[in-house]
Amino acid sequence: MQALYRNPVRVKICGITTPADAQLAAVAGADAIGMVFYPPSPRNVAITDAQQILAAVPPFVTRVGLFVNPQRAWVEEVLAACALDMLQFHGDEEPEFCAGFQRPYLKVLRVSGECDLRPWRDRFGTAQGLLLDKRDAQVFGGSGQSFAWWRLPQDLGIPLILAGGLHPENVATAIDVARPYAVDVSSGVEVSPGRKDRGKMERFIAQAHAAREA
Repeated sequence: MQALYRNPVRVKICGITTPADAQLAAVAGADAIGMVFYPPSPRNVAITDAQQILAAVPPFVTRVGLFVNPQRAWVEEVLAACALDMLQFHGDEEPEFCAGFQRPYLKVLRVSGECDLRPWRDRFGTAQGLLLDKRDAQVFGGSGQSFAWWRLPQDLGIPLILAGGLHPENVATAIDVARPYAVDVSSGVEVSPGRKDRGKMERFIAQAHAAREA
């Protein structure tokens, strides 16, 4: 099966909370921006704020909504008000739930190091991709913690996205080791939770886009 890894890798900036940060991420070259619809998160956005953020996102930048073990009604309420292109599920959601909103979705796997991804691929066969993040009993993403990277399989038949503890100084190494389809960053390009740093975003994206397969 043909490998899904391509250069440059795609970049998603997650935890966007303001229209200005959405615009800066897009100008810096982000392929996608993510907004968190999970009230316990310091990066949570209200629907009205999300609408303003989405209005600031230019064409051809994918708009992703992140949820953690949500009620169906909450996802439907968000989708009714916000023009999201893709959903991202960080909790213990079942495949049938994730696939039930007429949107492409990513399923997040919380890992600590190398593991067999085939059972997850088989279970979440309807997903657009699997996102690997650091396992943390208390935090669903945005912890700034990384896990032990390993060479991700290139013949799995589903895009693999690397997250967890990435920042401008280590993203090139992470790509060199793991060979992901895309990388996802939140706290690694912030000045404070939910507030992005323009310089960090620019450096992160430049490093990710410059990374080359050995």
